[in-house]
Amino acid sequence: MADEVNLRNLALDVIVSVMDKGAYSDKAIHAALEKHPGLEKRDRAFFTRLCQGTIEYAVSSDYIINLFSKTKVKKMKPVIREILRMGVYQIMHMDSVPDSAVCNEAVKLANKRKFTNLKGFVNGVLRNISREKDKIKFPDKKDGFCAYASVRYSMPEWIVNYLCEEYGEDETERIFEGFLKADRGVSVRCNVSKAEPQEVYDMLKKQGISVKKSELFGYAFNIDGFDKITDIDAFNNGYIQVQDQSSILAGHVYSVKGDENIIDICAAPGGKTLHAADRLNAAEKSGIGNIISCDLTEQKVKLISDNIKRNGFRNISVVKNDALVYKKEWENTADIIIADLPCSGLGVIGKKCDIKYKTKREDIASLSKIQKEILKNVSRYLKKGGQLIYSTCTIAKEENEDNAEWILENLPFEKADISKRMPEKLKKYMTDNSYIQILPDMAQTDGFFVAAFIKK
Repeated sequence: MADEVNLRNLALDVIVSVMDKGAYSDKAIHAALEKHPGLEKRDRAFFTRLCQGTIEYAVSSDYIINLFSKTKVKKMKPVIREILRMGVYQIMHMDSVPDSAVCNEAVKLANKRKFTNLKGFVNGVLRNISREKDKIKFPDKKDGFCAYASVRYSMPEWIVNYLCEEYGEDETERIFEGFLKADRGVSVRCNVSKAEPQEVYDMLKKQGISVKKSELFGYAFNIDGFDKITDIDAFNNGYIQVQDQSSILAGHVYSVKGDENIIDICAAPGGKTLHAADRLNAAEKSGIGNIISCDLTEQKVKLISDNIKRNGFRNISVVKNDALVYKKEWENTADIIIADLPCSGLGVIGKKCDIKYKTKREDIASLSKIQKEILKNVSRYLKKGGQLIYSTCTIAKEENEDNAEWILENLPFEKADISKRMPEKLKKYMTDNSYIQILPDMAQTDGFFVAAFIKK
C-alpha cells in the first residue's frame, strides 16, 4: 500500500487528538483527509478504518495490552498508548495487514515521535500479543455481565451498567452488537419535490454507485462503492441529502399541507430542515409554507446555509439563535416546531464511536434538564393545535420517555398519534401511539427517539 507509514503517522495524529485532546473523530478524520486530497481511494479507506477501529476498540485493546505490559495503559505516555492501541487493533481486527508489518511500523512510529528509548517496549508488547492472540482469555459472561460486555463490545463499564438498568442484559447486548455492525454504507434521503426516487436511484446506478433501497422509506437509500460524497452528481445537484433513516423518521411522522410555518430549533447540519422544505414543496399547497432554521453558533449556521444552497430550497430563513433564550416575535407563529435537541448521543455510538468516551453518566441528567428548559421556551412559539416534534439521538430514558411524560404533565400539550405515518417495520416496536424509541438492532439504524404532541 502506497505511503503506508505516512498513513499510520497521520492516523496517530487523529487518534491522539480524539482520545487525549477531546477532538471529535468524524471532524478530525475529515480534516485530515481534506489536507491530503491526493490520497487514493484504498488509502483513504485504510486510513479511515484504522482511525475509527482503533478508537472504537480502545477499551478491548486496553484489556489486551494490560495482560502483556507491566506498565498499565493509564500510566503510559499518550503517544505510546495510541501506538499500541493502533497496533492491537490491526493485529486483532485487520487480517489484510501482516502482524510483522504492524510491529515494524509501530516501532518506526515510536522512533519518528522521538520515543527511541521505548521502541523495544512497543516491539516486545506487540510481538507477544501477536504470538499469543489466539490464547488470550477474555472475561466470561457467567463470571459477570459488566466485565464481559465491556471487553467484548469495547464499552465503558458505566454505559454497560446504565443500559442494563434500562433494558436488561439481553437487549443491552443486542444494542452493542448493533453498534459494531453500524458500517452500513451511507444513508441518503431523496428530495421528492425535485425528482421521483426511481429517477434518483437510476442516477446513482449510472454513476456506478451501489444502491440498496431502504426497508423503512420509499424515498431513502443506503449507498456504497464511492470515494467522496462530493463526487456524486445527485448530491451536488441537491437530489439527495445524507441523513440516517432514524433521523428521517423525525421529518416523516408529522402531517403537512404545504402552507405551514415551521421552526427547526436546533437544526445543524440541516437534515430535518431540508426534509421539511422538501415536504412543504411536495405537498398540496406547495411553495406557500416557510421554515426558520436555527442553531447556536456561526459555524453551525454556515453549515445549514451551505446545505440549503446545495439543495436549492428558497423557503428557508437561517437564524443564529440560542434555543434557551425566548424570542417574543416568534410567539404563537409556528404550526410545527421541530425540537431535535442536544443529548448524550448514546444512540449514535455505532457511527461516532468517541461519544462513549466523552459522555459521562452525570451528563444525562444535566442534558435532560437543558432539554426541558428548551421545550418550555419553544412551546410558546407554537399556535394552538400546532405540532411539536421532539427527538433525540440517544437511548437514555431520562432524555426520552421521561421527558415525553414531563411535557404532558408540565406543558399545554396532548399526545399526537404518529402510528399511521410509522413505517410498517417499526410499528411493532411502538408501545405508545405518540412516540417510538428505536434501538440499533431494530432496523439497522442509529438509536433514536421521536415523540409528537399537539398544543391544546
